[in-house]
Amino acid sequence: MRISTKGDYATRALQDLALHYDEGPIPIEAIAQRQVLPSRYLEQLLLTLKRAGVLASKRGVKGGYYLAKPPREVTLGQVLRVVDGPIAPIFCVSETPREHCSQETFCALRDVWAEVRDAVSAIVDHTTLADICDRIRAKTKQRITYQI
Repeated sequence: MRISTKGDYATRALQDLALHYDEGPIPIEAIAQRQVLPSRYLEQLLLTLKRAGVLASKRGVKGGYYLAKPPREVTLGQVLRVVDGPIAPIFCVSETPREHCSQETFCALRDVWAEVRDAVSAIVDHTTLADICDRIRAKTKQRITYQI
């Protein structure tokens, strides 16, 4: 299964916001610079995430975006579904209404693709932004330890 550019950029931006959760609203330019993302594209993604209730924003000089909920309450699965839609390696196992396949009742491949969907969903639905922050901090600590 492949994560789209939208999914990649959205998760990277939210990772950044989670790392700076207690700092208040973060300007798009700061997120874009730290994550090496195009700010115009990022602006559209953040608006989408705001409309979905994942983010909130504040206008003005000290404005920017911030998580609408604590990092422990936002999963990668939620984010990916907002920007990319249902998680499915192939159309016939999509979680949303779809076109019926004539092979569906006896297709063994469909069973395998459904298992792939369920495995990916289990991982992204149980991985929060706080978990990602913990992993980043562990990697940073490890890198500092090895540099000494």
